[in-house]
Amino acid sequence: MLEVAEPEFMAEDDLPIFANSVAQFLQREAPPERVQKWRNDGIVERDFWTTAGKQGLLGVSVPEEYGGAGGDFRHDVIVIDQVARRDVSGFAISLHNGVVTPYVVAHGTEEQKYRWLPRLSNGELIAAVAMSEPNVGSDLQRMRTTAHRDGNGYRISGQKTFITNGQLANFIVVAAKTDTEAGGKGISLLVVETDQVEGFRRGRNLDKIGCEAQDTSELFFDDVWVSSENLLGLKEGLGFKQLMAELPRERLIIAIQAQAMIETALSETIDYVKQRKAFGQAIFDFQNTQFKLAEAKTQATISRIFLNDCLKLVLSRALSDTRAAMVKYWITELQNRIVDDCLQLHGAYGYMSEYKIGRMYKDARVSRIYGGANEIMKVVIARSL
Repeated sequence: MLEVAEPEFMAEDDLPIFANSVAQFLQREAPPERVQKWRNDGIVERDFWTTAGKQGLLGVSVPEEYGGAGGDFRHDVIVIDQVARRDVSGFAISLHNGVVTPYVVAHGTEEQKYRWLPRLSNGELIAAVAMSEPNVGSDLQRMRTTAHRDGNGYRISGQKTFITNGQLANFIVVAAKTDTEAGGKGISLLVVETDQVEGFRRGRNLDKIGCEAQDTSELFFDDVWVSSENLLGLKEGLGFKQLMAELPRERLIIAIQAQAMIETALSETIDYVKQRKAFGQAIFDFQNTQFKLAEAKTQATISRIFLNDCLKLVLSRALSDTRAAMVKYWITELQNRIVDDCLQLHGAYGYMSEYKIGRMYKDARVSRIYGGANEIMKVVIARSL
């Protein structure tokens, strides 16, 4: 639809085959009625994660020696894109595959990789990262969660909120201060396997205005003891640096999801306006409709080309913080504008939850907030001026 050629780095023969297998899996295992049940329940069934692990969707870029599929970030991109396009709401594989698991791959010791990566790849472990806290937001250096030395381990105390996979996750990377006087240099990342500790509590599954199938939760750590073996990288004070090292990819992933929604919204809307009639003609035949869709297609084409360029950079490990902030900020802002325009072209039907465009309208709003609010993206960009 956008008439943008597939970039060369996505042209290898196995990638279209893999994309087709992911699409078939989602079509078979996540039909609309099952996804609607997840929305009603506010959570994806754990069995679905297990099935996805058996299918090889989890840990697709984890090296084979650690129990993964041995692919690379392109395989993660395909999974993330397919999940977004097929409206498989609530299945936060982008977080599991693209954000949390790479912490272990990039920063874990060999022992930690062999201990955790196979189970993250087969679905035994579902991942989450606990950074955000009440009244802290994007200012991670002000976090109040602490991890104090106790024998050959740490005692974690604090509260986290807005945690994706919060009700399901049993592998949580917790950002905590091991040195309360050192600011950002006092932050460390500790892994909590929830079924192996005492003092860990899950709060309520938060009631959101969109993304209803996603379990987003409060988490409480009441003097939770973990072994020093669970300190990621086995060295204190590296947490802030570890988090910042993975942020460009996380922000790129948000842009990938936003672009997939843009293209899906356009496709859905073009089909709709060609079929829907008003005043004796198809809505598509009105000049206003054509102009709106022409603008959207042009803008979506530009954002797709920009995204492809950023994907090329991340594959060569050259994606800068600035460029990642740009692509996240720009495409999520565009996502919200285009989805809003597409809903308008649906008329009253677009406001109905049974229509995909209505669900996209609700789900799109958070993309300008998570992964760093777009105002923070502008601050990052401004530092490069």
